[in-house]
Amino acid sequence: MHFDFVDLRLLLNIADTQNLARAAERSHLSAPAASNRVKNLEEQLGVKLLYRTSQGVTLTPAGEAFVHHARLVLERVEHLAGDMQEYGEGIKGHVRIWANTTAISEFMPAVLSHFLRDHPDVNIDLREVLSGEIVKGVADSATDIGIVAGNVHAEHLEMLPYRDDRLVLVTSCDHALAKQASVDFSQVLGANFVSLPTSSAIHAFITSAADALGARLKLRIQVGNFEAACRMIEAGVGIGVVPESVALRHRKTMQIAIVGLNDPWAERKLKICVRSLKDLPPFARALVDRLMAAV
Repeated sequence: MHFDFVDLRLLLNIADTQNLARAAERSHLSAPAASNRVKNLEEQLGVKLLYRTSQGVTLTPAGEAFVHHARLVLERVEHLAGDMQEYGEGIKGHVRIWANTTAISEFMPAVLSHFLRDHPDVNIDLREVLSGEIVKGVADSATDIGIVAGNVHAEHLEMLPYRDDRLVLVTSCDHALAKQASVDFSQVLGANFVSLPTSSAIHAFITSAADALGARLKLRIQVGNFEAACRMIEAGVGIGVVPESVALRHRKTMQIAIVGLNDPWAERKLKICVRSLKDLPPFARALVDRLMAAV
């Protein structure tokens, strides 16, 4: 059997997009060329890799297995590229990071800026993903580095303590809860909430916390980032749950109040998650070291 890297990357892009045309574009191929490559690969293997429907394409069980091994192969190639980089051959490195909302918005921008400045031949793919999916992504080689929050089950991975991520309630200064030192989350579920988009990791986390109490959040408005959320809260649109670091930063310029949450889940530990630190390419290990040093 013959495999080339174009086919491997094409199937990975199909798995990510579930759309042949978008996967072809990501792979720098025309849609007919991509379709022909998949067809030839299926004929060579003697199995169907994709289910094709009017809504798009999905992987067959054989396709899932192919993508799993393709990720591992390309990971080793990336490792090879990293090892060779020091010999000045001009090979660029690429690091994939999946992280939660707080890590991306609060802790990582400055670190990544300095890292990219010091490593001009390294590119970073940073995505916001739920913690459970991050663990799976690291285990399946879909990402190199994960930053997860809370207690996640990952015995087969290396977990490095990273930062504390305390969640707090934010209200306008004239809100009835503003003078409270702390509250139970169950006490505030009747209020209108300002939230980040449904696709954000922190929205999913807070929604799950409400579900566990048999309630649904009363979403008054959803906005694109923490700053916009705090401005809406300041204006009296509703209340919200944000990381304490976010609330403290925006309280310097906005009329908002910070109220503690008594619930155990409000105290979250962030951890860096990798399959094997020693097996990461050198530039990816350097990034982990930089993240740890910035704490």
